[in-house]
Amino acid sequence: MPEEDLVELKFRLFDGSDIGPIGYSSSSTVAMLKERVISEWPKDKKIIPKVANDVKLISGGKILENNKTVGQCRPPFGELPEGIIVMHVVVQPSSTKTKTGKLIYGLDEYF
Repeated sequence: MPEEDLVELKFRLFDGSDIGPIGYSSSSTVAMLKERVISEWPKDKKIIPKVANDVKLISGGKILENNKTVGQCRPPFGELPEGIIVMHVVVQPSSTKTKTGKLIYGLDEYF
C-alpha cells in the first residue's frame, strides 16, 4: 500500500483519552474503523462497546455513515497539524435505550 494512500487517524473517546494515531488506507470504510476502535478499546473503561453499532464516529461535526470511506470523510479544509485527523467516538449501547429516545454517552461533551 503506497504511503501517500495512508491517512493518520486518532480516535478521541468520551473521557478525553485517545486510541491511535493509526494509519488507514483511504479506501477503509467507517464500519472497518468502528471494528478497529472496538478491538483497541481500553479494557479499564467503565463503558465498553460490544458491537460496531454501539459506536458512532464524528468528524467535522457529522456522524459518519458505515458505508463511507476514510477518503470521503476527510475534512474539507487544508492540511492539519501533524497530518492527523481526530474523530470523536460516542458510545450508544443498543441494549441501553430509553422509551423516549436514545441514551448516548459522551455526546454532551461535544454539544
